[in-house]
Amino acid sequence: MKVFDNKHIKNVAFVGTHRAGKTTLSETMLFEAGLINRRGTVEQQNTVSDYHEFEHQRGASVFSTPLHTEWRNYKINIIDTPGLDDYIGEIISSIRVADTIVTVINAKHGADIGTEIIWNYVDRYHKPTLFVINKIDSEKANFETSVKSLQALVGNNAVLVQYPIKLDGAQCIVDVLKMKCYKFGPEGGKPEKLEIPEDQLEYAKQLQNELVEKAAENDEELMELYFDKGTLNEDELRQGIKMGMLNHDLFPIFCVSALNDMGSGRLMGFIDNVAPSASDLNPEQTIEGDLIKSDVNADASLFVFKNIYQPNLGQITFFKVMSGQVKVNDKLFNTRTGESETLNQLYIMDGRQKHSVQKLNAGDIGATTKLKYTETNDTLATHAEAGTIKPIKFPQPRLVKTVFAETATEEEKLSDALRSISSQDLTINLSYNNETHQTLIGTQGELHLATLNWLLEHVYDVKVKFEAPKISYRETIQRSATANYRHKKQSGGSGQFGQVHLKIEPYYEGMPEPEGFSLRGKEVVDLPWDGKLVFYNCIVGGVIDQRYLPSIMKGILEVMESGPLTDSYIRDVRVMVYDGKMHAVDSNDISFKIAGSYAFKDAFLNANPKLLEPTVKMQLRVPEQMIGGVMTELQSRRALIQGIETEAHFQILNCTIPSAELTDFSSQLRSLTQGRATYSSRFDSYSAVPNHIQKQLVKEKELITT
Repeated sequence: MKVFDNKHIKNVAFVGTHRAGKTTLSETMLFEAGLINRRGTVEQQNTVSDYHEFEHQRGASVFSTPLHTEWRNYKINIIDTPGLDDYIGEIISSIRVADTIVTVINAKHGADIGTEIIWNYVDRYHKPTLFVINKIDSEKANFETSVKSLQALVGNNAVLVQYPIKLDGAQCIVDVLKMKCYKFGPEGGKPEKLEIPEDQLEYAKQLQNELVEKAAENDEELMELYFDKGTLNEDELRQGIKMGMLNHDLFPIFCVSALNDMGSGRLMGFIDNVAPSASDLNPEQTIEGDLIKSDVNADASLFVFKNIYQPNLGQITFFKVMSGQVKVNDKLFNTRTGESETLNQLYIMDGRQKHSVQKLNAGDIGATTKLKYTETNDTLATHAEAGTIKPIKFPQPRLVKTVFAETATEEEKLSDALRSISSQDLTINLSYNNETHQTLIGTQGELHLATLNWLLEHVYDVKVKFEAPKISYRETIQRSATANYRHKKQSGGSGQFGQVHLKIEPYYEGMPEPEGFSLRGKEVVDLPWDGKLVFYNCIVGGVIDQRYLPSIMKGILEVMESGPLTDSYIRDVRVMVYDGKMHAVDSNDISFKIAGSYAFKDAFLNANPKLLEPTVKMQLRVPEQMIGGVMTELQSRRALIQGIETEAHFQILNCTIPSAELTDFSSQLRSLTQGRATYSSRFDSYSAVPNHIQKQLVKEKELITT
């Protein structure tokens, strides 16, 4: 296949909400360029992009799919992305490596909630962006309303380059950059190029003037030319638009009918001639603070933005060549691990079809297979000591479930499958809770979880169940209590005997030493599950030999690993062992371990025991008109609101909330805010469980035990 230099490679990510027509537009562009001779459709499940069986079942994109096309001596790499934010990881990684973002809008709905969610990520990356209003020939299309909704979202820097009209019953597109009218036949394809109709000329000139003004704002020389001539020619206009896109200050608006192949050729022409390439963008930054320019003559560096597993091929690694060039059999180093990798094969991927190439230049997107040590976000470079390109930051999970195999014998198989899937999709978080002995899987939502389930069953051949995870409670006490326990066992020969008297109290940092006891020793144990046990030796007169005190403490610690209320860890207790008895023959370590554990348990139950629950700090970003409903929902979940700040048309709400109340919170928040609210959370502390909830939890434990 032909090798392109970095100035003739354009990488675009097609983003947009569900049903906007991104996959259809991709298919049409491949057809228009002659790379396929027949256009597939999503409904017929034969598009190049949506090739996965699960996508066929859903009738929509689930995975981002790299494609390519060629148009007038330019190579356009297209990444077709899903439209639902459950698959936001696929969208973000595509945005990260694209040079230009093509945001597709459904003319029947305009810039809707889904568009806003995706736009927030595009805006965060500050990538050059153009908008394409699709389905302009649909009966329910409303182009003007779509433009207004778009400008309400991104501002007046979204400027019309095209708008649709009907001429003699035919669909036409007026282009104010070229000041031409394109008239399409019923089946689309190559249009008839006409002069702009008289009744449209004044409006077209008005739009062109707006475009010229916006373009001139982005370059001092162009601004001077504009002041001198009162206008800009087409080449100057292209230059100004490109500068505006690079500054993230100008967002051209195009219109197409992807289904009927109207306007796709003109769109590709604009991407070729105006949209920025990798060489136009700012250099990539490394973690170490260095810059990597898109220079074909520099040392090679690749950034891995995606990994997928295909049963017939194994792992496929997708990358962007950030600098230099790579050839088949090149040896590169993973800058994270220091391991070397050999690029035995290089491919350009079009969906599931792979095309072998011998080399790829800076700015290009490609794929390889059979890498041993390389994961998403890794950098491969000519030298092991080269800089590591800044990684993609993926959002934290919004839905956490425990997962287990339906058949116990398949747990190991499940573990291997989960590790494989989570290494491909970094928005999936895999962990194991040592307290509850559960495998936890975090996803972006119910659809994301359904995709994971499908992959486990159909690709990895393991059936699983998902449940709400158990909460890691803690137990402590609220007052002091004393207890004693005598352990005596006689079974012929030497027996067992030990008696322990102890007092327990709630512990807190900085509390004074206990009074009324002779303090002969103190040991502070930092518990692995947080909190402390403070153990005092208060024995007087040698009633218990010193050598048995470690056994008493060991017995206490065993109880603290499985508290009497809910089998949860106990924390923040201090114990004074002040009396007891021993036997010259029958006393031993096991006797005092048992006596200590029972004495501690009895005292604990008499010390007004209290359950503690984990709470998280949460920050929510909520549209201001929806803050009331969200606050009501949070308060119903026992959240403590700590403050609210304003950011544009959003409210930033800070609160703490019990982990137990978050089981279905992400789904409810999405429902309340139409998916517009986002949140982040992190563990905060343990706090007391309300009495009525504690009674319920203790009762549930008793029922399970009996």
